[in-house]
Amino acid sequence: MITATDLSLDRGAKNLIKSSSFTIHPNHKVGLVGSNGCGKSSLFAALLGDLAPDAGDLSMPNSWDVATVKQETPSLEQSALDYVMDGDKEFRQLEQELEHARSTQNGNLEATIINKIDTINGYSLPARAGELLHGLGFLQSQLNNPVKDFSGGWRMRLNLAQALISRADLLLLDEPTNHLDLDAVIWLQRWLKRFTGTLVLISHDRDFLDTVIGQILHIEHQQAKLYSGNYTAFERQRAEHLAQQDAQYQRQQKEAAHLTAFVDRFRAKASKAKQAQSRLKRLEKLPNLAPAHVDSQFTFSFEEPENLPYPLLSLKETQCGYAKSDKSEQAIILADVGLTLVPGSRIGLLGRNGAGKSTLIKSLAGELAILSGERYCAQELKIGYFSQHQLEQLHAPSSPVDHILRAKPTLGEPQARTFLGKFGFSGDQALSQVKTMSGGEKARLVLALIVLEKPQLLLLDEPTNHLDLEMRQALVMALQNFGGAIILIAHDRFLLESCVDEFYLVANGTVKDFSGDIDDYQQWLNDDKKDTVKSNKTENSNNNEKTVDKKQLRQQQAELRKISAPLRKKADKLEKDIQTWQKELAEVEALLSDSDIYQAERKSELTTQLKRQASLKNDIEENEMVWLELAEEIEEIMSAAN
Repeated sequence: MITATDLSLDRGAKNLIKSSSFTIHPNHKVGLVGSNGCGKSSLFAALLGDLAPDAGDLSMPNSWDVATVKQETPSLEQSALDYVMDGDKEFRQLEQELEHARSTQNGNLEATIINKIDTINGYSLPARAGELLHGLGFLQSQLNNPVKDFSGGWRMRLNLAQALISRADLLLLDEPTNHLDLDAVIWLQRWLKRFTGTLVLISHDRDFLDTVIGQILHIEHQQAKLYSGNYTAFERQRAEHLAQQDAQYQRQQKEAAHLTAFVDRFRAKASKAKQAQSRLKRLEKLPNLAPAHVDSQFTFSFEEPENLPYPLLSLKETQCGYAKSDKSEQAIILADVGLTLVPGSRIGLLGRNGAGKSTLIKSLAGELAILSGERYCAQELKIGYFSQHQLEQLHAPSSPVDHILRAKPTLGEPQARTFLGKFGFSGDQALSQVKTMSGGEKARLVLALIVLEKPQLLLLDEPTNHLDLEMRQALVMALQNFGGAIILIAHDRFLLESCVDEFYLVANGTVKDFSGDIDDYQQWLNDDKKDTVKSNKTENSNNNEKTVDKKQLRQQQAELRKISAPLRKKADKLEKDIQTWQKELAEVEALLSDSDIYQAERKSELTTQLKRQASLKNDIEENEMVWLELAEEIEEIMSAAN
């Protein structure tokens, strides 16, 4: 088991965890939660042995194998399947021993090793690795592609698969759903529920936590406290604890006020001096209770739109996709789309990665011109559009206050700062430059700008990617009270189920009503997978009867490559930037792992390196999200050839 005794962890001069004790038993699944910067990643580093406790003790069995997701992937010629299989170190070791036994013609040793491989089910490893990759969204045709051909978020999925296939006693996962779509999130939930080792999971997805974990380790006010039950149970227990703490604090304040009044009144009277001194001593001995409060600083809402036309927006017999400016070449992603949005519409889009969900959102927003059909937009319609590239479009040298005043010049700075306070920008944070902000802070600023415009229609494409649990909850509450229409793409099941009344399925080039819920969608995914396997078998068996015009197919693919070329160019540049930042981050973290840098005389160097580490992590996370969006657009375009 993992045992923390009076554990204290610091990063530079900042105390993260102080004098905390907890025990995580074998095979338990624990969710690690707390506000950004509270020390979750530092606790992971301590569990991995990369960070020594500043006080107290953190221990686990020496025999335990620990697995976590690598933060970078070398550009390898090795196939994706082989790379994932490397996660099973025991099998790879036995494989080397077997090769040596065969080269030395040691038959007895060879037989012994073969039995060991059989005992650990080593011969089923390629099939299990393939199943992991399928679950995480890889196609069968991609399994033998070299690792170097994958970029950004897809390499992160390879690293996740490698960690999952390991024979780990302890699995440490830090935001594993960040780069996944809903299909992969649902699959990962099922996989982790079956995992028999000990799991410690950092996640801001409350439904994912509720489904997977059985305990919560919460870090707050420098204290790490373990709660039994899932995230919902933790919230209930925490609320009860806060209520009790508040009642104790109020009683103490009342008693302190009474004692203070007595001392102030009778201290100067000789006849009462002894009683006054007695009460003064009692006042000094009162426990130092803090007032109960919840850290969440987000309490925003969407203002009532000035008018709500009916309908707001509609598509009729529309083809959505991509075209060159001269319209000589087209990639039709969705055909015959019919969709009408009215006040009160709350629609969630379901569908596999690359099916066309983002294409539909962009077509509705007017960012992507429709190829044919009708797009009706109500007069003076204001659309609040959120996507990952909106974060890119923020002006890096400007502050949040600058952005608000630029959007609403009639507001004064005090009003702008008050407004931003609802989104967690208090004090100097409202005046800091965007280029120094984290992905979560940028996402909050984009949401603030959307709220400021009083939109009648919200088009939200993965709005929670960078948001913590408190901000996600604030967004849920705001969306539930929004009077206009909403279309939402999200891999956060709690957000979907809390804010959506109906689902549309984007699949096979069409957009259709989906009458079920997320559980029904999960069943649809299973059935669709079976149908795909069956159709592939049928297609293979009919190869002799049915010929394909390969020349025409090549021409069509070449045309689609031309259309997607600008997107590919941008994605390639992002990939190179991410690889550069990952190398720099590795160098910075190597410096930070040296205990000498924490000496007092190197304080300024430590501060510089910590800031550089935070900046690089933010750049990598943000741009991987942008790369994923580009990859989905490219995938949608190329799928039009099928």
